[in-house]
Amino acid sequence: MFPTILAVDDEVTILQSLSGILSDEGFEVLTASNGYEALKIIEEESPDLVLLDIWMPGIDGIETLQEIKRTHPFLQVVIISGHGTIETAVKATKLGAYDFIEKPLSIEKIVVTINNALNFRRLEEENRFLRKKTLERHSITGNSPPVQALKKQIAVAAPTNAWVLITGENGTGKELVARTIHQMSRRADQPLIDVNCAAIPDELIESELFGHEKGAFTGASTRKRGKFEVASGGTIFLDEIGDMSLKTQAKILRILQEQKFERVGGSRTLTVDVRVVAASNKDLEREIEKGTFREDLYYRLNVIPIEVPPLRNRTEDIPLLVETFLKEFSQEGHCSLKTVTPRVVEHLKVYRWPGNVRELKNLVERLAIMTESEVIDEGDVPSSYKHNDKMTTEVGIFDVDMLKEAKKQFEKMYILRKLSENESNISQTADSIGIERSHLHKKIKSFGLK
Repeated sequence: MFPTILAVDDEVTILQSLSGILSDEGFEVLTASNGYEALKIIEEESPDLVLLDIWMPGIDGIETLQEIKRTHPFLQVVIISGHGTIETAVKATKLGAYDFIEKPLSIEKIVVTINNALNFRRLEEENRFLRKKTLERHSITGNSPPVQALKKQIAVAAPTNAWVLITGENGTGKELVARTIHQMSRRADQPLIDVNCAAIPDELIESELFGHEKGAFTGASTRKRGKFEVASGGTIFLDEIGDMSLKTQAKILRILQEQKFERVGGSRTLTVDVRVVAASNKDLEREIEKGTFREDLYYRLNVIPIEVPPLRNRTEDIPLLVETFLKEFSQEGHCSLKTVTPRVVEHLKVYRWPGNVRELKNLVERLAIMTESEVIDEGDVPSSYKHNDKMTTEVGIFDVDMLKEAKKQFEKMYILRKLSENESNISQTADSIGIERSHLHKKIKSFGLK
């Protein structure tokens, strides 16, 4: 299939000339003599590129360009003009034109420019596709109320430049939230730089964050750019920021406030533009009280607070998470695609998950690899993950503060157990517990059970 080029010019001879030249080069050619006609053809024919004259009766090339970019932002437009000025060229480029060619037109230059513009469009399409796939891969799995609220917070915060402080227990997915925020932001085509504040020795963290000059210290044989410098234009993710020393916190605070710093051993001031997303599994307000975290740094980072819920507060997401992980391991070639029985899910929903989603993923991977059968049953689940009736009561109910919520938890576990006993047969389960089938359906829906 040959690319389609729309040539727009009020001079008939130029349209004829362009049609002949571009047809010979293997392009499909459409023509329009004014802006109105061009906009109509774009809607009907969806060309791959537009060659657009500046000076035309009615709406001129600049106005036509503005309308094209408003309705078809990814359509490449090359401006052509016999009365070109630097000011016009700059204006057209700012409005989204790919290039500006002056008349008299050079055949060679036109063909080269068109091919470059089409290649650029293909790259843009690939980038949009890859970004979409990346966003899907980093999407947060689950439909429970806590996860729905989390997704809503991310959707609101991501498009802004506001700094975000993510809190939550180990294994809840704080890094996943940070990556999602970056991918949904206006900085998505710029780098996301991770800094594990807990893993970098205190004596090396300045060099890691700010870079160093050659000879700044023993072993500094070359100049090195720091994380902040590399992240300029994009996002820097400061993971486990609560583990930074007070000395480093003071230096980071100054850089965060001024967005300026010097490399270690250097005297030149560097200016950067970074969005900061930080995360911690610690209660930073308590750390402030203990004197191990700076209050001013906390308030500088905590512009938009996002708390990631622990897995025990979103157990209705466990079936979907298990299914997602099993598909992922199968696609990666770790094992064949396997399924789990309802009884396995029941055990997993009662367990407390101190390691949260990370622990669940590790367990599912172990079961997928080690279970010979295509169906993972409760006999395959390690005993430490299995519950008995006493555990169900103590873990599932007695940790709940409010009586109303405890009743709800018991009713949910009771219905789940009875469904399992009756092999998910709704009518049999309703009869066995003495309620109407329609009433049981409502309960199942309200608890998010499958």
